Amino acid sequence: MNKTYLLPLAAVATAALLPTMGFAQEAEAPPAVSEELVWMFNSLLFLIGGFLVFFMAAGFAMLEGGLVRSKNVTMQMTKNVGLFSLAAIMYWLVGYNLMYPLGDWAIEGYFSGLFPSWGVLEPVYLNDMGLEAADDAGYASTGSDFIFQLMFCAATASIVSGALAERIKLWPFLIFVIVLTGFIYPLTASWQWGGGWLSEAGFSDFAGSTVVHACGAAAALAGAIVLGPRLGKYKDGKVNPMPGSNLALATLGMFILWLGWFGFNGGSQLAMGSAADIADVSRIFSNTNMAAAAGAVSALILTQLFYGKVDLTMVLNGALAGLVSITAEPLAPSLGLALIIGAIGGLIVVLTVPMLDKLKIDDVVGAIPVHGFAGIWGTLAVVLTGGYHGEAALGTQILGMVAIIGTTFVLSLIVWFILKAVMGIRVSEEAELEGLDVSELGMEAYPDFTKG
Repeated sequence: MNKTYLLPLAAVATAALLPTMGFAQEAEAPPAVSEELVWMFNSLLFLIGGFLVFFMAAGFAMLEGGLVRSKNVTMQMTKNVGLFSLAAIMYWLVGYNLMYPLGDWAIEGYFSGLFPSWGVLEPVYLNDMGLEAADDAGYASTGSDFIFQLMFCAATASIVSGALAERIKLWPFLIFVIVLTGFIYPLTASWQWGGGWLSEAGFSDFAGSTVVHACGAAAALAGAIVLGPRLGKYKDGKVNPMPGSNLALATLGMFILWLGWFGFNGGSQLAMGSAADIADVSRIFSNTNMAAAAGAVSALILTQLFYGKVDLTMVLNGALAGLVSITAEPLAPSLGLALIIGAIGGLIVVLTVPMLDKLKIDDVVGAIPVHGFAGIWGTLAVVLTGGYHGEAALGTQILGMVAIIGTTFVLSLIVWFILKAVMGIRVSEEAELEGLDVSELGMEAYPDFTKG
């Protein structure tokens, strides 16, 4: 090459390399991300996480629809649409402000004022249209926060729906959902996520193994006890299987829940405004996925060992149990520890589903073992890493679980007994045998080969 062309090229290369050739100390630091950009990214995380968790509503509906008998499928679909819609209204009307008092406690750390200063007609004040400046510059838009937190509230009610399937009346169930999503769940959640007394005590629950999942399981357990088992489920000292109508649908529902869990746990990072936040969200995704996979494999192997054949419904619930187990702390564990936590969740499901049957507590979809027992395990497992603050203690974790599960169970039991006394919560024997699609929804009867 002609030397006359080499000289300009050398000059350009030298200029490009100057910052790394002894002059790095003089280079300016890269500009910090603006506060407005942080606010925008945080809001985006909540919106993305929110619609992923919303998609879990489809997963719950499909899982339940596949695990109930065909004569009750339409009823389950109706309940899931109804419960989500009522949760959206009640969380707006009461729940959001009860759960997040922002320092405005009626009883400090325990109970907030039900309504904010702008009154009942506008209990959640969204950002003004065409907002010119961030309303909470260090956090996110009110609308994104509200929609994200609403999805957790609705998920709590979905847990109850599956456990009480095939014998509960529609309207008493929906009335219970109103109380659960408007008052019970927001109250107990405020103790942790609203800056209440459990948060001050050091209780750690990153995304809700106890706050959401065990809470829903406690409400379901109270309902199952008051409601009683399905006809023919426990007869002559035997547990009679009642196979679901469509295991393909149930499997697809499980995968949708698995997908939604990335938003459930990843969105709970509550920040996406820095490289560290993005790294943490990706770490949460990886640990969440590992725990689900380990829970499924654990149930796969254990059912083969215990029963001689693999049980698909146990495998589905094993994956969900792994997800619930990692939810209390999806950030701090390594992938290896996430695998162990999820695998133990799968083991718990395989062991506790038969235990409930021995107690004659009929849980149609296994919601209480998955969300309750695995939720307890996941909350205890936080002490293996110390949680995201590194200070979680076993005693404090137990305190938090007892407070939330115990309060939810007692309050739910009271509500179920009141509903039973006032309007009845269970369909008649004839209606149950015929199917709730006919008796509760007025659909035309059709042949059902799984009728029990």
